[in-house]
Amino acid sequence: MAAAPVSTRDLPGVAELLEAAVTAVGGARREGQDTMADAVRKALTTGEHLAVQAGTGTGKSLAYLVPAIRHAIAKDTTVVISTATIALQRQLVDRDLPRVAKALKPLLGRAPSFAILKGRRNYLCLNKLHGPDDVDPADELFDPFQVSAMGRAVKRIHDWADDTETGDRDELVPGVPDSTWRQVSVSARECLGAAKCPVGDECFAERARQEAGRADIVVTNHALLAIDAMEGRQVLPEHDVVVIDEAHELVDRVTGVATAELSAGSVLAAARRLGKLVDQAVADRLAEAGEGIGAILDDLPVARWEALPQAAAGALTALANATADAKSSMGSERREDPDAATGRKIAQAALDEIAETATRLLGAFEEPDPAKRRDVVWLGEQGPDSARHKVLHIAPLWVGGLLRERLFGRSTVVLTSATLTLGGTFDALARQWGLPPEKSTDKTDPVPDPDAPRWTGIDVGSPFVHAKSGILYVAKKLPPPGRDGLPQAYLDEIAGLVEAAGGRTLGLFSSMRAAKQATEALRGKLSTPLLCQGDDSTMLLVKRFAEDEATTLFGTLSLWQGVDVPGPSLSCVIIDRIPFPRPDDPLVAARQKATDSRGGNGFLTVSATHAALLLAQGAGRLLRGMDDRGVVAILDPRLATARYGGFLRASLPPFWPTDDREVVHAALRRLRGA
Repeated sequence: MAAAPVSTRDLPGVAELLEAAVTAVGGARREGQDTMADAVRKALTTGEHLAVQAGTGTGKSLAYLVPAIRHAIAKDTTVVISTATIALQRQLVDRDLPRVAKALKPLLGRAPSFAILKGRRNYLCLNKLHGPDDVDPADELFDPFQVSAMGRAVKRIHDWADDTETGDRDELVPGVPDSTWRQVSVSARECLGAAKCPVGDECFAERARQEAGRADIVVTNHALLAIDAMEGRQVLPEHDVVVIDEAHELVDRVTGVATAELSAGSVLAAARRLGKLVDQAVADRLAEAGEGIGAILDDLPVARWEALPQAAAGALTALANATADAKSSMGSERREDPDAATGRKIAQAALDEIAETATRLLGAFEEPDPAKRRDVVWLGEQGPDSARHKVLHIAPLWVGGLLRERLFGRSTVVLTSATLTLGGTFDALARQWGLPPEKSTDKTDPVPDPDAPRWTGIDVGSPFVHAKSGILYVAKKLPPPGRDGLPQAYLDEIAGLVEAAGGRTLGLFSSMRAAKQATEALRGKLSTPLLCQGDDSTMLLVKRFAEDEATTLFGTLSLWQGVDVPGPSLSCVIIDRIPFPRPDDPLVAARQKATDSRGGNGFLTVSATHAALLLAQGAGRLLRGMDDRGVVAILDPRLATARYGGFLRASLPPFWPTDDREVVHAALRRLRGA
């Protein structure tokens, strides 16, 4: 760190620092923000974990940044702040932290320092960029300077490399496809290391790590946080506190990082790389093993595996043996020119990944009880319709144990989001995080563990008076949704709401098929413009929607959480059905079955929790500014009639509820001044 620790007695209190920070950003102190900042201060003092639900408009970023900065300076340590989205990372690093650091400098005696840190693959690798063409055999590429879309993209990266100070992919605008970026970047496993790399002194990823190591606050993402927790090597700087914003997405992001895939194509690509480095017979044997696993998978149906098929066991064993021989043939690292070393390192990384995945798959079924297994295995399909291919997936059944040991067991953790209490408590998400329930009455819970992490949950509320600002309309008289698309009654209901609102509607659909069906049915009938996700980039569609009050936008999952449109352009949010996960989702099915086998309610624990989280996020699109008013219309009558409806309704903001269509239409007409 840049400075020695400062006695907490010499530092202003959190309240005084927060006052300065709020003034600097042009805001106003709010009760919820003050409550949250004090709760975070206490957590950092006591070491007890904290979960904070803070509604939109609370000012939660400042409420955790200020006590985090004070802690970092007082203890001469680093505080890690993790987010799920690039948008929030950019808000923190480009807007919030610079202004807060400037405001707090006179009070703290120095400006707090901050940095952003991402996974190595996010940074441009100068060694790979300027080395010989090393096209990934899995990508159908060509000379990068040919006159083609891909060639122009690579040429643009070369030009950008001369100007960029960070090498951060997110700063390359417009962006490039993943297949292009892979040609100019490396994973952590593929990296030669700064000491061996000919351009190690200029490495963007190493610079970012060094800068993060000197910073008071390091902003990262949930994926890198998971990698730091899962892998034996240190990825993030030494730290004693982690603040997890957008914490409702933590489990899904950690699950994604811990999920591995295996396909014939990935093995054959590794074999082609290997052929340049070792005896061709060794590479051929690996290729044959890849073809063998591909043939076996092609003959098996797409499904979750309850047991390891005998043929697959043989093919995976052959693959593991061929991979071990290939790694042995490559030998240990040797002195060689950098270009050859790069090729060797990339091939080694591919072999390591295949070997680890094959070994993990072979061991996944050793536990006879599926509810006690660590992993879930399923066979799926990927690729365009003209080139579908089978892919074997393996993912953790639960990640709570990993989080409990590797995250909560190592640092003080503050988790926050606008959506953390589901069904009225933190318990649903606490279980997923590996924390004991706070106030559960579920008799199937195990005996309390005296070594379980200690934590507190608080809901600091919202500055919005939901019951006076919004209406929750449940279309109780509609038929339950079916599997054959939107019924005509749903389309009529949507049309009536949009017309009453004069456009100004965000339609959130559970599938792209439903969004497109509604668009095709209503585009020619409505008197106001209608956009649909897929018509243009999502960012441009949201911009057009926000700028034209009469416009309506229909879309699916990314709009449920990614739209922030305060003001008169949004006065009605329509949700077509309760967003349960697909019943044939292999991971969802395995988690539900495991919960049921332990005497719990798998549907409520897994599917209803998933739906509640998305419903709350979707409904949260309505009120984004203090003057916003409107309606959240949920067309699925099960919200009012099903046994689980109470749990879902308790997860939503406390809008004024009604099932009277005419009351809702009249309210929407009044809002638009009709």
